[in-house]
Amino acid sequence: MATDAFVDRVRIALEQQGTACLMEEIVALCPDLTWNQVFLAIDQLSRREEIRVTLDADRTYRIQTYRPAGDTRVDVSPVHPRIVQQGIT
Repeated sequence: MATDAFVDRVRIALEQQGTACLMEEIVALCPDLTWNQVFLAIDQLSRREEIRVTLDADRTYRIQTYRPAGDTRVDVSPVHPRIVQQGIT
């Protein structure tokens, strides 16, 4: 499977889920992909600002679709109320 195909597969799975997911949940949503393919897709989507990776209070990473301010596309994923974006050191 080409890189673009599994990046799109992960993005679509996240949009359909509609909430923030743990990495393990995304892997379960995409059983046709390996853990490494999901990780690579998350990395690429994050760099393109199509998803947001956040770290919550118990140091758990959560991933969700994201549209930057000024983007006219409709954001299909509501912000998870427990997520607190923190800097990573």
